Order: sequence, then C-alpha cells, then structure tokens
Amino acid sequence: MAKRTDSSSTAGAARPPEMPGFIKPQLATLKSKALVGSQWLHEIKFDGYRVQIHLNKGKRKVYTRNGLDWTKQFSQIAGALDISGQAIIDGEVVVIHEGRTNFSELQAEIAAGRQDRLVYYAFDLLWRDGEAPDPDIIMRRCATSQRTMTPAMASAGEVDPMPG
Repeated sequence: MAKRTDSSSTAGAARPPEMPGFIKPQLATLKSKALVGSQWLHEIKFDGYRVQIHLNKGKRKVYTRNGLDWTKQFSQIAGALDISGQAIIDGEVVVIHEGRTNFSELQAEIAAGRQDRLVYYAFDLLWRDGEAPDPDIIMRRCATSQRTMTPAMASAGEVDPMPG
C-alpha cells in the first residue's frame, strides 16, 4: 500500500518564518561624548525598564532585557497595544515625575502592583508578520514602527509621535 502525498498547490510552498522568542537587545555603551557623522543614530536614554512586547495573534508577552517574563507587571501596557498579526516591539517602561523619568518611582509602582502611571516608549519594531529586521534599513524600520504604533497607541490616548 502506497502512502498518499499532498498534490495541492501549497505543497512545497515556503512557510512564513516562525515568530522568534526573546531577542537579545543591543544595549547602549557609555561614551564621554556623542559620536558624530551621518552613519550614527542617537536615542534618548530613559531611566526605566527595557522591555520587548511580543504580540502573537491576540496573545501578549512582555520580556525584560534579560528575557524574564514580566507580562503580569506590565499587563496594562501590553493590553493597550491593538496590533493584529505578529509583532515584537522594543521599548522602555518608565514613570514620569515632574517632566522626567524616575526609576525609583517606577520601582515603587511595580512593587505596589500599580500600573496606572507606567508609560511605554516604543523605539523599535523587531518583528512584524514574519519579517525580521534588516540592520541596513533601520530608518525604514523607524518609519514602519511609527506607522504601526501611532494608530494603536493613539486609540489608547498614549502616543507622542516621532517628528518627521
């Protein structure tokens, strides 16, 4: 008896890549002065927790920069992101006090189990519906991040769009 094979049009077609798990972030290196030149991009340093939010067809996970699952601690932030499909968003969770980020107040809010003062600054889209980032096209990724995040966060009243 012969085993039946699939002869449909999808046989042999490439499957989209699986969404990766935690992606180790590139961390900042302290320098005495900013590097100059058009090949360098600079980001504001926030005093908070670096996190990745993984959105996978309605399921949400939040990971610290060391890969710890902190979904419970940041469930309101993850819940505010209404993005269909798959996405991995890199950013920083902070508490703002008198116009500045305040790490000790962030720690106090988390220790107390409160989330209403937490703010998430998304600064990179690491994965979107099967597409991994190409390090040579970071400016296009920034634009894609802005187009993806702005409508999702604006609906929650939580967006401060990037200029440009």
